[in-house]
Amino acid sequence: MARITIRLDDALHDRLLDAARVGGTTPSAYIRDVLDRYEGLDPAGYHARFDELHATAIQTLAILAKSIGKRSPETLEEGLADARRLLRERGLLDPEQDRA
Repeated sequence: MARITIRLDDALHDRLLDAARVGGTTPSAYIRDVLDRYEGLDPAGYHARFDELHATAIQTLAILAKSIGKRSPETLEEGLADARRLLRERGLLDPEQDRA
């Protein structure tokens, strides 16, 4: 098994030791578990939970947009324009793909 050495400040080291103790494991095993969950090797890990949250948010917003669009198409268009602006400001929307 390969080894790695990392340097942690005291506060982070204390958090690591506490989390491993609470989990009933060693610090090394705790770190391996966190890496497996974060890197997506654990199907119920970090990414799976965020994928589920993203899917729920997208479904909720799609239902809301459909409802608003039926009642007030102008409000929907204004909301979409605001969303595109916010996404552009945060660098989350490629200007080349944003033609609306």
